[in-house]
This record gives sequence, structure tokens and C-alpha cells, in this order.
Amino acid sequence: MLFYDNLNKVVEKNKSFLCVGLDTDLEKIPSFMSSMKEPLFEFNKTIIDATHDLVCAYKPQIAY
Repeated sequence: MLFYDNLNKVVEKNKSFLCVGLDTDLEKIPSFMSSMKEPLFEFNKTIIDATHDLVCAYKPQIAY
């Protein structure tokens, strides 16, 4: 299946064209997550878990 086929299915399912940017700044992560083994992963996972039914895509920015 092509990327656009998958994207169209998610757009139709969630009725959304919204793409969330995951431009995480380690200095702005809540303090309780800073001590976790992988704070960037956990922070972004929390965002994804809270929004997966509202958006069609995510754009991670690892270089940030």
C-alpha cells in the first residue's frame, strides 16, 4: 500500500488534515519526565497518545 493510500485512510477516519510537529526541546520537558530513561521518547509518546484520533500525521524534528 502506498503512503498516500494510508494517509487518505487516516484523514477519512479522523476527519482531519492536521499534522502535529514534534519539535521537542529537552530543557522544556516536565521535570518528572527528565529523569526517565528516554525523556524525549516518553514526552512525544504522551503527545501522540493524546492526539492520535485527532490528527493524520506527525512530523518529528530530531535535529531540534
